[in-house]
Amino acid sequence: MKALPIAAALAAVVLTLSACGGSASDKDSQSADGFTPINEGKLTNCTHLSYQPFEYEKGGEIVGFDVDIVAKVAEKLGLEQEVVDTPFETITTGAAFNQKTCDISAAGTTITDERKGKVDFSDSYFDANQAVLVKDKKPASEADLKGMKIAVQQGTTGEMYANENIKDATNTTYEDLPLSLEALKNGQVDAVINDNGVLYDYAKQNSGFNVAFDIATGEHYGIAVKKGNAELLKTTNEVLAQLKSDGTYNEIYKKWFGVDAPTAGASAAATDK
Repeated sequence: MKALPIAAALAAVVLTLSACGGSASDKDSQSADGFTPINEGKLTNCTHLSYQPFEYEKGGEIVGFDVDIVAKVAEKLGLEQEVVDTPFETITTGAAFNQKTCDISAAGTTITDERKGKVDFSDSYFDANQAVLVKDKKPASEADLKGMKIAVQQGTTGEMYANENIKDATNTTYEDLPLSLEALKNGQVDAVINDNGVLYDYAKQNSGFNVAFDIATGEHYGIAVKKGNAELLKTTNEVLAQLKSDGTYNEIYKKWFGVDAPTAGASAAATDK
C-alpha cells in the first residue's frame, strides 16, 4: 500500500464528512465503550487520497470502501466519522496518532511486521495481491517485464516487491498512485505495479487499460489505531466480525467492487477480474 514523505505531515489537509468538533478531554466526550476521541463527537479517520475505490473524493465528499467500513465503527461508538487526508507515512509510522491528527486509519494499509511496531492493527478486513497494469504492452508474466519501464508508488509494498524481485526493469518511483497512472497514460512508463484492487478498478473505469496479471503476495489490509489503544481496537474488531457475520460486509464490498466478497481463503483478485 501507498505512502508519502513524512516531511509533509504538518501540512495534512483535513477533508471532512461533517463539521469539525472541538477537542475531547472529559468524560462527557467519551463514546459508549469508554474510548475518548480527539475531537468531540467525531471518530477521526486518517487516510490518503486518492486510492479509488477505497478512498477518494467525489462531489466534495470523501467516499469509498474504507470510508463505509469506518462509518460502521463510528456508528457503534455513537460518533460521526470525520475523514482527514494526510501523508500515508504519517499513518504507518504512528506519527498521525501521536500528533493527535486522528483516532483511526483505514487507508488500504497492508499489515506488515515493521508497521506493527509503530501502530496496532485490527483483524484483516481485505485480502490483496499486487498487479501489473498496462496500456499497450501485453506481458504475461514477471519475466516479460524485462527491459520495461515500471511505475511504482513511494513507500508501498508494490515498490518493495518491484525493487526486490523485478531487477531487469527500470523502476521509477512516483509520489502517489494518480501520478503513476498518469505516467502510464502519457507513455512515460510501460506498466504500473500497485495493489490489485485499485488497478482493476482503474482498468474498469478507463478504456484501453488492462491488468496483465496478478502477483500473488498474499497481503492483508488492517485498520490502524494508536499503539496501545485497546478500547478502540477491540470495538473495531467487534464491528468487523459483525459486518462479516450479518452480510453487511458483503453488501459494502459489492457496492464498491461490483461482485460478492471472496469466500474465506480466496483471493480478492479472483473476484476483481
